[in-house]
Amino acid sequence: MTRHLSIVKALIFGAILASATFAQGTFSDPNAAYTFGLPDAKWKLTSRPTAMRPNVEYVFIDRTYGHLEVRRISVQKADLLTDIIRQEEEKLQMSLMGYVAGKEETFTGRFRGVVFNFEYVQGSKPMSGRFYFLRISDNTVYALRFKGQKDSIRSIRDQSDSIARTFATR
Repeated sequence: MTRHLSIVKALIFGAILASATFAQGTFSDPNAAYTFGLPDAKWKLTSRPTAMRPNVEYVFIDRTYGHLEVRRISVQKADLLTDIIRQEEEKLQMSLMGYVAGKEETFTGRFRGVVFNFEYVQGSKPMSGRFYFLRISDNTVYALRFKGQKDSIRSIRDQSDSIARTFATR
């Protein structure tokens, strides 16, 4: 009996710890057609969506450590995610010093998509980007754009994956 009670206590403690770790909050706003979970209370809203600009921005600790921007991209039904990523990559090559493309990964959450990784230099510091392209419908792709210092983006990868996995539309 004591053994069973210890197991039950351990399971309850584990469930409490897991819920505290993975459910720090949820982004939801009437001016945004989407929601997502925030796995850590260190994510701070820096740009609220408006009726004219539905993008949202968050930082993790500070902008150089981790910055998230969510953007909606209108596409044609026949457009492939790889083509959309190439268009984004052309913009990045023009605007980021020392830009180097990384690998693409398939991604599955509530929506299927592709993750595009890259590196660049900003203020003589190695930086990194991890962009999630999630196809929501034939004509809509959402880009969850994470950027920050190379080591920090690597260290919060589980959080960026969690945010992308919980991304949902209303």
